[in-house]
Amino acid sequence: MTITHHRFGARILAGHRNRRFSARAVSWLGLALAWLVPLPAHTTSAAEIGGCSTPPQGQVVAADPANYLSQLAGLDAGDTLQLAAGTYTSGLPINGLLGDPENCIFIEGPEAWPPAARFVATSNNTINIIDSRYLVFRNLELDGSGDTLSVDGVKLSGDATFGHHITLENLYIHDHDFQQGTVGISTKAPAWNWVIRNNLIENCGTGLYLGNSNGEEEFVNGLIEYNAILDTVGYNAQIKHQNGRSTGLGMPASGQTIVRYNVFSKAANSSSGGNSRPNLLVGHWPLSGDGADDDYLIYGNFFYQNETTVEPLFQGEGNVIFYDNLLVNDFGDAVRFQAHNDVPRRIRAFQNTVVATGVGIHVSSGHGSFSQQVTGNALFAAPPTSGGALLDNSTDTRANADLYLQAPFAAPGAGLDLYPLAGSGLDLTVDSTGLATWEDWDRDFNGDPRGTDFRGAYVGEGANPGWTLDLVRRPEVLSVSLFADGFESGTTGAWSASTP
Repeated sequence: MTITHHRFGARILAGHRNRRFSARAVSWLGLALAWLVPLPAHTTSAAEIGGCSTPPQGQVVAADPANYLSQLAGLDAGDTLQLAAGTYTSGLPINGLLGDPENCIFIEGPEAWPPAARFVATSNNTINIIDSRYLVFRNLELDGSGDTLSVDGVKLSGDATFGHHITLENLYIHDHDFQQGTVGISTKAPAWNWVIRNNLIENCGTGLYLGNSNGEEEFVNGLIEYNAILDTVGYNAQIKHQNGRSTGLGMPASGQTIVRYNVFSKAANSSSGGNSRPNLLVGHWPLSGDGADDDYLIYGNFFYQNETTVEPLFQGEGNVIFYDNLLVNDFGDAVRFQAHNDVPRRIRAFQNTVVATGVGIHVSSGHGSFSQQVTGNALFAAPPTSGGALLDNSTDTRANADLYLQAPFAAPGAGLDLYPLAGSGLDLTVDSTGLATWEDWDRDFNGDPRGTDFRGAYVGEGANPGWTLDLVRRPEVLSVSLFADGFESGTTGAWSASTP
């Protein structure tokens, strides 16, 4: 009998709602869970990247639309600027605001959705950051005022020397769409350890544009997770190629950028012809020296439609590890690893599920000193694969996808389901050699433990036990690691579940 980690834990807790757990019992349960379901490799957390794992320790400063700019100027490390509900019309000019490790500065609106602290675009970028560090912005609405102003929602200014350890969380960024180059979140100075999580970005010219078109002002060691980026004119997101690494500023000499659990959709609003863009494009790392061995880890994302008809859902070069993603494109290709500013180098595309009218996974122009491997995928496309070293993939035409998957031709939020049918035949062995290098390689799209006996992004068949696919921010994936807060309690509230 197979028992998934989170349902097992919930059943134990539910069965003991009226009993009191001792710390010893709590410890025993944690050990039992770890024995029944092996713990995954380390999962990088937002706190690790952003440097803000502890609550702010300084003063709490209340502010409103009439006085917030004067209050902003006096913030020190550990302070929190609490913005009242209302409409703010002068943006957030952030210059030389310096938090410290584990003593970040928080700028936040009330906890609500949509956010109740609303910033309306004016003549400058709404949140404009210069030479600042260890900051958290959360619970804010950034309204771009449609096609009347060409300003970005959040921008690390080109006038800056650096911006690092910046967290952007629970933001609603919309209607920054004056032109394709108007961006929801943009970095134009050396940026490292940014966390962009749980935001809704829609109807913008470009959702995320991280780095500069000339390969300078690099974006390094970032975490982009749980965002929904919808209906952009150009890219949902692009991370630019890099010429070098600004280690003299304190930027890490090596690392990885993680893109996980996001929803990327270009089902509407896209430009066409020469202005067409992929949903997500990542460029190469420095070709030698510091950063040359970095990787992109891109996993657990849902990619839906690119109506341009000429661009794929995903395009990448350099070192890219792409796994446990779901991709649906009725307008053409799903995944292309190809030359852009350099060529594909270390490529691993494994355990993805693709339904597309064009190519499923394409690899071309790969660097001869590196391998480009396509392993353990479920691909229903025309053709399913093109190029790369192919191993243990299950393939068929798009038209036959419904012979394997629950409801591959439905719409998101109206029944779309890429979970395998009972008897799908996708329960086939996958050669996992080398895959354990990458974090969460042994989790499927739902976060459930996986072995090496299923192809595609899911493990299991029949009824889907996980998230119903939709064009919204997806819920956080529950990790196997459970721990107690150290108090006896008769409720499940005394328990915590570690999430990525």
